[in-house]
Amino acid sequence: MEYRKLGRTGLKVSELCLGTMTFRWTSTEEQSLQVLDRAWDAGINFIDTADVYSFWAEGNPGGVAEEIIGRWLKTKPRDQVVIATKVRGRMWDGPNGEGLSRQHITLAVEHSLRRLQIETIDLYQVHWPDWDTPLDETLRALDDLVTTGKVRYIGASNYPAWLLTKALWISDKHDYARFDSIQPHYNLVHREEVEPGLAALCIDQSIGVIPYSPLAGGFLTGKYRSGSIPKGSRGETSERIKGYMTDANFALLDALEEMGRERGKTITQMALGWLLTQPFVTAPIIGANTVEQLEESLGAAGLRLREEEMQRIDELTGRDRNWFGR
Repeated sequence: MEYRKLGRTGLKVSELCLGTMTFRWTSTEEQSLQVLDRAWDAGINFIDTADVYSFWAEGNPGGVAEEIIGRWLKTKPRDQVVIATKVRGRMWDGPNGEGLSRQHITLAVEHSLRRLQIETIDLYQVHWPDWDTPLDETLRALDDLVTTGKVRYIGASNYPAWLLTKALWISDKHDYARFDSIQPHYNLVHREEVEPGLAALCIDQSIGVIPYSPLAGGFLTGKYRSGSIPKGSRGETSERIKGYMTDANFALLDALEEMGRERGKTITQMALGWLLTQPFVTAPIIGANTVEQLEESLGAAGLRLREEEMQRIDELTGRDRNWFGR
């Protein structure tokens, strides 16, 4: 496992980040703890969660993933694990039970600290924009958390390039702590959200990029092939995954399989390797229901695609990387 600096900071994180949205949703607590242990053994020191994970699952009120991580952390050296969580979603009743107001943030961080059983959150991220709250109010509240030592670094998620630029400008103007990372939806079949605008901004401003859904909800594992949707899979109900099922994307899977065969790598590992080769990506967020699923993704550690492989993928996906000077 290799380690990379998070943006311009001195914080070093593993090149693969473990996502925990599946905890007590599609995986049991026992499976979740096993996944955490295996990730740790493999050298992953970067764990991503959110306070809302996973309230949509039956019997899960939200905060459960943080609680599982908190119990697991008791068995590990706290100073060697980088914990990232998020704030924004609804966590309690009433008009202030969600959002990015000072009121919500200052209460939500205390709840997250309690569930995680830690004194400081390493990376505190706004989960998505709150159009009802002035951006400077949010940033001032986050700056106070950094000043008081409850948070070490701050980041954003699901922010478009213009909004991230505005946030950086406000932080610079008022000398607030600034966003040092962005967590966008980014993978081989969903590139337009990041390229070129957000990616160019992150390169210019040294913002760490932590992509979520790096395998496109399982499409980039290769389990979906032309005319074939596995019974019981998310592809049966997910409109997003069904939208990936195009002739062009199936041709991409074939190419990944062919290139991977030459390297002894799977489609999953080649898709993750493509992200790890991008100069602006810090660490893709990988999720796993079981240790077996995690092992597949771990096989991408250290993988970098050759220039001719990157060019072939660009041709198949109709993209051009010349925007960042290659």
